[in-house]
Amino acid sequence: MNIPGVIDHITDWLREQCERTGQRGFVIGVSGGVDSAVTSALCARTGLPTLCVEMPIHQAHAQVQRAQDHITWLRDRHPNVRMEVVKLTPVFDALVVALPKDDDARQLELSLANSRARLRMTTLYYFAGLLRFLVAGTGNKVEDFGIGFFTKYGDGGVDLSPIADLTKTEVFAVARELGIIESIQRAKPTDGLWGDDRSDEDQIGATYPELEWAMDLRYRGVDTRTLTLTDRQRQVLAIFDQRHAANRHKVDPIPVCLIPEALKH
Repeated sequence: MNIPGVIDHITDWLREQCERTGQRGFVIGVSGGVDSAVTSALCARTGLPTLCVEMPIHQAHAQVQRAQDHITWLRDRHPNVRMEVVKLTPVFDALVVALPKDDDARQLELSLANSRARLRMTTLYYFAGLLRFLVAGTGNKVEDFGIGFFTKYGDGGVDLSPIADLTKTEVFAVARELGIIESIQRAKPTDGLWGDDRSDEDQIGATYPELEWAMDLRYRGVDTRTLTLTDRQRQVLAIFDQRHAANRHKVDPIPVCLIPEALKH
Protein backbone atom coordinates (compact mmCIF):
# COMPACT_ATOMS: atom_id res chain seq x y z
CA MET A 1 0.00 0.00 0.00
CA ASN A 2 1.16 3.51 -0.86
CA ILE A 3 0.81 4.93 2.65
CA PRO A 4 1.78 8.57 1.86
CA GLY A 5 -0.67 8.47 -1.05
CA VAL A 6 -3.42 7.11 1.19
CA ILE A 7 -2.78 9.86 3.74
CA ASP A 8 -3.02 12.56 1.07
CA HIS A 9 -6.14 10.96 -0.42
CA ILE A 10 -8.00 10.84 2.91
CA THR A 11 -6.91 14.40 3.77
CA ASP A 12 -8.24 15.70 0.43
CA TRP A 13 -11.44 13.67 0.83
CA LEU A 14 -12.06 15.13 4.29
CA ARG A 15 -11.57 18.67 3.02
CA GLU A 16 -13.90 18.05 0.07
CA GLN A 17 -16.59 16.54 2.31
CA CYS A 18 -16.48 19.54 4.62
CA GLU A 19 -16.69 22.01 1.76
CA ARG A 20 -19.45 20.04 0.01
CA THR A 21 -21.66 20.02 3.10
CA GLY A 22 -21.02 23.66 3.95
CA GLN A 23 -19.56 22.86 7.35
CA ARG A 24 -16.62 24.60 8.98
CA GLY A 25 -14.45 21.83 10.43
CA PHE A 26 -14.33 18.55 12.35
CA VAL A 27 -14.93 17.28 15.86
CA ILE A 28 -13.40 13.98 16.99
CA GLY A 29 -13.54 12.04 20.22
CA VAL A 30 -9.95 11.20 21.17
CA SER A 31 -9.60 8.12 23.35
CA GLY A 32 -5.88 7.41 23.51
CA GLY A 33 -6.15 4.68 20.88
CA VAL A 34 -4.61 4.49 17.44
CA ASP A 35 -7.86 4.87 15.46
CA SER A 36 -8.84 8.19 17.01
CA ALA A 37 -5.22 9.38 16.91
CA VAL A 38 -4.96 8.71 13.17
CA THR A 39 -8.40 10.17 12.44
CA SER A 40 -7.69 13.38 14.34
CA ALA A 41 -4.28 13.73 12.69
CA LEU A 42 -5.83 13.35 9.25
CA CYS A 43 -8.51 15.93 10.05
CA ALA A 44 -5.82 18.31 11.34
CA ARG A 45 -3.88 17.93 8.07
CA THR A 46 -6.79 19.51 6.16
CA GLY A 47 -5.97 22.88 7.73
CA LEU A 48 -9.63 23.22 8.73
CA PRO A 49 -10.64 23.84 12.35
CA THR A 50 -10.38 20.56 14.25
CA LEU A 51 -11.74 20.04 17.76
CA CYS A 52 -10.41 17.08 19.73
CA VAL A 53 -12.66 16.15 22.63
CA GLU A 54 -11.47 13.99 25.51
CA MET A 55 -14.42 12.48 27.41
CA PRO A 56 -13.34 10.33 30.37
CA ILE A 57 -15.90 8.10 32.09
CA HIS A 58 -14.18 6.19 34.89
CA GLN A 59 -11.29 5.96 32.45
CA ALA A 60 -8.02 4.18 33.12
CA HIS A 61 -5.31 6.77 33.80
CA ALA A 62 -3.09 5.45 30.99
CA GLN A 63 -5.86 5.99 28.43
CA VAL A 64 -6.47 9.55 29.59
CA GLN A 65 -2.75 10.32 29.55
CA ARG A 66 -2.29 8.95 26.01
CA ALA A 67 -5.25 10.98 24.76
CA GLN A 68 -3.95 14.20 26.28
CA ASP A 69 -0.39 13.54 25.11
CA HIS A 70 -1.65 12.95 21.57
CA ILE A 71 -3.72 16.14 21.50
CA THR A 72 -0.74 18.12 22.82
CA TRP A 73 1.45 16.57 20.10
CA LEU A 74 -1.18 17.45 17.49
CA ARG A 75 -1.59 21.05 18.65
CA ASP A 76 2.16 21.59 18.54
CA ARG A 77 2.08 20.73 14.82
CA HIS A 78 -1.27 22.15 13.71
CA PRO A 79 -2.47 25.59 14.86
CA ASN A 80 -5.99 24.72 13.64
CA VAL A 81 -6.40 22.12 16.43
CA ARG A 82 -7.97 22.84 19.79
CA MET A 83 -8.97 20.68 22.72
CA GLU A 84 -11.94 20.29 25.04
CA VAL A 85 -12.10 18.01 28.07
CA VAL A 86 -15.61 17.03 29.14
CA LYS A 87 -15.65 14.92 32.29
CA LEU A 88 -18.65 12.67 31.82
CA THR A 89 -18.19 10.46 34.89
CA PRO A 90 -20.74 12.39 37.03
CA VAL A 91 -23.24 12.35 34.15
CA PHE A 92 -22.81 8.61 33.68
CA ASP A 93 -23.08 7.92 37.41
CA ALA A 94 -26.31 9.94 37.60
CA LEU A 95 -27.71 7.95 34.67
CA VAL A 96 -26.83 4.65 36.37
CA VAL A 97 -28.70 5.76 39.50
CA ALA A 98 -31.74 6.81 37.47
CA LEU A 99 -32.00 3.61 35.41
CA PRO A 100 -33.63 0.39 36.67
CA LYS A 101 -31.33 -2.53 37.39
CA ASP A 102 -31.45 -6.01 35.89
CA ASP A 103 -30.65 -9.44 37.29
CA ASP A 104 -28.62 -10.37 34.20
CA ALA A 105 -25.26 -8.95 35.31
CA ARG A 106 -23.56 -9.52 31.95
CA GLN A 107 -26.28 -7.78 29.92
CA LEU A 108 -26.43 -4.96 32.43
CA GLU A 109 -22.68 -4.40 32.14
CA LEU A 110 -22.87 -4.44 28.34
CA SER A 111 -25.83 -2.07 28.25
CA LEU A 112 -24.06 0.40 30.52
CA ALA A 113 -20.86 0.16 28.45
CA ASN A 114 -22.86 1.07 25.35
CA SER A 115 -24.47 3.92 27.29
CA ARG A 116 -20.99 5.39 27.78
CA ALA A 117 -20.45 5.45 24.03
CA ARG A 118 -23.84 7.12 23.50
CA LEU A 119 -23.09 9.82 26.07
CA ARG A 120 -19.90 10.57 24.16
CA MET A 121 -21.77 10.71 20.85
CA THR A 122 -24.24 13.17 22.37
CA THR A 123 -21.36 15.32 23.57
CA LEU A 124 -19.67 15.35 20.16
CA TYR A 125 -22.90 16.39 18.45
CA TYR A 126 -23.35 19.17 21.00
CA PHE A 127 -20.08 20.68 19.80
CA ALA A 128 -20.85 19.87 16.17
CA GLY A 129 -24.14 21.75 16.43
CA LEU A 130 -22.56 24.76 18.13
CA LEU A 131 -19.67 25.04 15.70
CA ARG A 132 -21.18 23.67 12.47
CA PHE A 133 -18.59 20.90 12.44
CA LEU A 134 -18.78 17.35 11.11
CA VAL A 135 -18.36 14.47 13.56
CA ALA A 136 -15.53 12.32 12.22
CA GLY A 137 -15.84 8.60 12.93
CA THR A 138 -12.89 6.55 14.10
CA GLY A 139 -14.00 3.04 13.12
CA ASN A 140 -11.77 0.87 10.96
CA LYS A 141 -12.84 -1.66 8.31
CA VAL A 142 -12.87 -4.75 10.53
CA GLU A 143 -14.89 -3.01 13.23
CA ASP A 144 -17.37 -1.27 10.93
CA PHE A 145 -17.93 -3.89 8.22
CA GLY A 146 -16.45 -7.13 9.54
CA ILE A 147 -17.65 -7.86 13.07
CA GLY A 148 -19.69 -4.76 13.91
CA PHE A 149 -17.50 -3.96 16.90
CA PHE A 150 -18.99 -0.57 17.72
CA THR A 151 -21.97 0.86 19.57
CA LYS A 152 -25.01 1.66 17.47
CA TYR A 153 -25.70 5.40 17.89
CA GLY A 154 -22.57 5.61 20.01
CA ASP A 155 -19.20 5.57 18.26
CA GLY A 156 -21.20 4.42 15.22
CA GLY A 157 -23.10 7.73 15.23
CA VAL A 158 -20.96 9.90 12.95
CA ASP A 159 -21.17 12.15 9.89
CA LEU A 160 -18.31 10.60 7.93
CA SER A 161 -15.83 7.73 8.27
CA PRO A 162 -12.31 8.58 7.08
CA ILE A 163 -10.58 5.30 7.97
CA ALA A 164 -13.40 2.77 7.52
CA ASP A 165 -11.76 1.34 4.39
CA LEU A 166 -8.52 0.62 6.28
CA THR A 167 -7.87 -2.53 8.30
CA LYS A 168 -6.35 -2.17 11.75
CA THR A 169 -2.98 -3.26 10.36
CA GLU A 170 -3.21 -0.50 7.74
CA VAL A 171 -4.25 2.04 10.39
CA PHE A 172 -1.08 1.21 12.33
CA ALA A 173 0.96 1.68 9.13
CA VAL A 174 -0.63 5.11 8.64
CA ALA A 175 0.09 5.94 12.30
CA ARG A 176 3.78 5.15 11.80
CA GLU A 177 3.93 7.34 8.71
CA LEU A 178 2.21 10.21 10.50
CA GLY A 179 4.56 9.90 13.47
CA ILE A 180 1.83 9.24 16.02
CA ILE A 181 3.35 9.08 19.51
CA GLU A 182 4.91 5.76 20.48
CA SER A 183 2.74 5.18 23.56
CA ILE A 184 -0.34 5.02 21.33
CA GLN A 185 1.33 2.83 18.72
CA ARG A 186 2.38 0.37 21.44
CA ALA A 187 -0.91 0.30 23.34
CA LYS A 188 -3.23 -2.68 23.07
CA PRO A 189 -6.38 -1.68 21.16
CA THR A 190 -9.32 -1.08 23.51
CA ASP A 191 -12.74 0.55 23.23
CA GLY A 192 -12.32 2.11 26.70
CA LEU A 193 -15.94 1.44 27.68
CA TRP A 194 -15.42 -0.68 30.77
CA GLY A 195 -13.44 1.39 33.26
CA ASP A 196 -10.62 -1.16 33.28
CA ASP A 197 -7.78 -2.23 31.00
CA ARG A 198 -9.52 -4.99 29.03
CA SER A 199 -8.46 -4.97 25.39
CA ASP A 200 -10.44 -5.53 22.21
CA GLU A 201 -8.81 -8.96 21.94
CA ASP A 202 -10.00 -9.82 25.44
CA GLN A 203 -13.56 -9.02 24.40
CA ILE A 204 -13.54 -10.52 20.90
CA GLY A 205 -11.35 -13.56 21.46
CA ALA A 206 -9.20 -12.89 18.41
CA THR A 207 -6.54 -10.40 17.32
CA TYR A 208 -7.10 -7.88 14.55
CA PRO A 209 -4.67 -9.65 12.17
CA GLU A 210 -6.62 -12.87 12.73
CA LEU A 211 -9.92 -11.12 12.06
CA GLU A 212 -8.49 -9.47 8.94
CA TRP A 213 -7.52 -12.92 7.67
CA ALA A 214 -11.03 -14.24 8.29
CA MET A 215 -12.66 -11.18 6.74
CA ASP A 216 -10.52 -11.48 3.61
CA LEU A 217 -11.56 -15.11 3.12
CA ARG A 218 -15.24 -14.36 3.62
CA TYR A 219 -15.31 -11.27 1.45
CA ARG A 220 -13.52 -13.10 -1.38
CA GLY A 221 -16.01 -15.92 -1.09
CA VAL A 222 -13.38 -18.58 -0.46
CA ASP A 223 -14.87 -21.99 0.30
CA THR A 224 -12.96 -22.70 3.51
CA ARG A 225 -14.10 -26.33 3.43
CA THR A 226 -11.48 -26.84 0.72
CA LEU A 227 -8.68 -25.44 2.90
CA THR A 228 -6.52 -27.21 5.44
CA LEU A 229 -7.06 -25.12 8.55
CA THR A 230 -5.65 -25.32 12.06
CA ASP A 231 -7.97 -25.54 15.05
CA ARG A 232 -7.17 -21.91 15.84
CA GLN A 233 -8.04 -20.77 12.31
CA ARG A 234 -11.38 -22.58 12.52
CA GLN A 235 -12.00 -20.92 15.88
CA VAL A 236 -11.23 -17.46 14.44
CA LEU A 237 -13.56 -18.06 11.49
CA ALA A 238 -16.30 -19.07 13.90
CA ILE A 239 -15.76 -15.90 15.97
CA PHE A 240 -15.85 -13.75 12.84
CA ASP A 241 -18.97 -15.44 11.46
CA GLN A 242 -20.85 -15.26 14.75
CA ARG A 243 -20.14 -11.58 15.31
CA HIS A 244 -20.72 -10.67 11.66
CA ALA A 245 -24.15 -12.31 11.75
CA ALA A 246 -25.13 -11.00 15.17
CA ASN A 247 -24.22 -7.40 14.31
CA ARG A 248 -25.69 -7.14 10.81
CA HIS A 249 -28.35 -4.81 12.26
CA LYS A 250 -25.60 -2.25 12.90
CA VAL A 251 -24.34 -2.29 9.31
CA ASP A 252 -27.52 -2.75 7.27
CA PRO A 253 -29.90 0.17 6.63
CA ILE A 254 -32.69 0.55 9.17
CA PRO A 255 -35.68 -1.58 8.04
CA VAL A 256 -38.60 0.52 6.83
CA CYS A 257 -42.10 -0.91 6.82
CA LEU A 258 -43.41 -0.07 3.34
CA ILE A 259 -47.18 0.23 3.15
CA PRO A 260 -48.75 -1.39 0.05
CA GLU A 261 -50.38 1.15 -2.24
CA ALA A 262 -53.68 -0.72 -1.94
CA LEU A 263 -53.77 0.08 1.77
CA LYS A 264 -53.16 3.79 1.21
CA HIS A 265 -56.36 4.35 -0.77
